[in-house]
Amino acid sequence: MSTAEHIARIGAARPLVTVLGDFLLDEWWSGAIERIAREAPAPVVDVDERRAAPGGAANTALNAARLGARVRAVGSVGADAAGDHVRQALADAGVDVSRLRPVSEQHTITKVRVSAGDQLLLRVDETRPASWSEAALQVFLDDVREAGADADAQLICDYGSTLTDEIVQALAGMPRPAVRIVDAHDVRRWRATAPDVITPNGAETETLLGMSLGEGEARAEAAGVHASAILEASGADAAIVTLDSSGAVLLDAGGQAHRTHAHPTPEKQASGAGDVFVAAFTVARAAGSTAVEAVQFAQQAADVAVRTPGTCTCSLEQLDAWASRTSGAALDADELFERLEEHRAAGARIVFTNGCFDVLHRGHTSYLRQARELGDVLVVAVNGDESVRRLKGPDRPVNPAGDRAQLLAELACVDYVTVFEEDTPRALIRRLRPDVYAKGGDYTPSMLPEAPDVAAVGGRIEILDYVSDHSTTQIIGRIRAAQRN
Repeated sequence: MSTAEHIARIGAARPLVTVLGDFLLDEWWSGAIERIAREAPAPVVDVDERRAAPGGAANTALNAARLGARVRAVGSVGADAAGDHVRQALADAGVDVSRLRPVSEQHTITKVRVSAGDQLLLRVDETRPASWSEAALQVFLDDVREAGADADAQLICDYGSTLTDEIVQALAGMPRPAVRIVDAHDVRRWRATAPDVITPNGAETETLLGMSLGEGEARAEAAGVHASAILEASGADAAIVTLDSSGAVLLDAGGQAHRTHAHPTPEKQASGAGDVFVAAFTVARAAGSTAVEAVQFAQQAADVAVRTPGTCTCSLEQLDAWASRTSGAALDADELFERLEEHRAAGARIVFTNGCFDVLHRGHTSYLRQARELGDVLVVAVNGDESVRRLKGPDRPVNPAGDRAQLLAELACVDYVTVFEEDTPRALIRRLRPDVYAKGGDYTPSMLPEAPDVAAVGGRIEILDYVSDHSTTQIIGRIRAAQRN
């Protein structure tokens, strides 16, 4: 499903989401360092800017609202200035904060990040164990029950601060919306609530399993291998293991694993991308998307959010603009080169493939998915119309280059599309310098005139699986035969 289709679906559904859990305040202090403290060999930061934003469950609720949901915040903050700031920021974003109550015996959790220039120096966490009077606890549980009665989804954000074991037990016995998603540091606590989906990160998954999963792509593969153990330990129907710049992997009880890939970006002073991811996933599921559709939408939202320093946020408008930038019309070689240089600077592995793609079929989509798994960014170069005529004959292409490029750009596994007019992409390979050149299994390396160019830019060639009886020529032949009959 395309981003535009997601946006239209969410706009039509206007799903109601309740967010409960640990509502925090994030602060960002920045300045310059020009001296060392006299009393200790420590740098002195002369702070010239302070910014504050909702964090934790508050940031999740904020993003759910910006992504088109009607949102109810359920929880507590301290009866202090930080709590007032959180409630006001959420109210300004359209979140219902009538059940986000100031509690006198609590202190609003605050996380202060101190930076100088582009360097984050220190984070200071002001946290205290949550204290609930009997009356305040009963009000909270009544709010949870009331807010969830007609909700489309319930999102629980548990970072180990305000949701006590007593609250977890009470929630397990309550009626619940059709969709319950748990984003928790320790998902084992929530087993009795039978989550539909849990969203642990890599480290939290390792803690859940009591074992190491490795790094990078190995971690994603290991999560798939241990899917049944993850679901058994958490009591969830499905799990999304988030892997930061490596994307995420969705695991379900049927043993299926669906992989998403992030668009890496140069390191910024940003936090809360996981909040954006889980908010987007919840909104999409609440609007009626499948888990696979929702996790792809969530990855796109997280990709957008990490491009801005500070506490990450994403709106439908930003998603729409990003989708228009990364898909749609094919990019020319110059613009594509600039985009790939950004990815390369962030450490991304660039995968390149090419072809006519005249009539898109299962053979194409199968090998494009395989190609995407070889790296972080997949570029597809499409032969222009004159090039196709020279290669395939005067009655080809069936579809013009613009249509072929647009269709490819709509595929979730494809990051960028460009059109080239030569018979081979040798010059394009020399310009773009891909790390991997991927071709379908009906080729061998010796058959590829591009091989010397791949070697010249330090890349490697990967030959992918061949899907028999699926070629454009065969499909066109069958259509023409059917017309004659």
